[in-house]
Amino acid sequence: MKICFWVIGKTNEKYLEDGTRIYEKRLHHYLPFTMDIIPDVKSGGPLAAAMVKEKEGNLILAKLKPEDYLILLDEQGKSYDSVGFARYMEKNLHLPARRIIFLVGGAYGFSPEVYGRANDKLALSAMTFSHQMIRLFFCEQLYRAMTILRHEPYHNP
Repeated sequence: MKICFWVIGKTNEKYLEDGTRIYEKRLHHYLPFTMDIIPDVKSGGPLAAAMVKEKEGNLILAKLKPEDYLILLDEQGKSYDSVGFARYMEKNLHLPARRIIFLVGGAYGFSPEVYGRANDKLALSAMTFSHQMIRLFFCEQLYRAMTILRHEPYHNP
């Protein structure tokens, strides 16, 4: 099972890139993991939020394979504590899908078509974070989940 982490647009903060890279590297010890950047759609001038979501949605849907299991990182998704997220991952790692894709949307969120294709939604917090910060937070929580499942000392209950 491969875990893919898809994000819209580049990060413009070096400290977030550096932190994310640290956890990306650590995750390779536990499972096949890739992070892919989907180009953001520039909303120059009159391009409305709905149009940006639609165009980003088309890019996302074009990359998906029918057998992919798509999980949106969305404020309306299910919320877990770290141990609960580890159990969620344990369950999902036994799915028949070859790839589990976690997706962070762009500044305006997801198109209705992407919501329609999603298999699940996950909320990292009831608070709102920038889509750039979520990258680091998600990678750290995924790493934490893997250490919990292996009974390693990274997580202190």
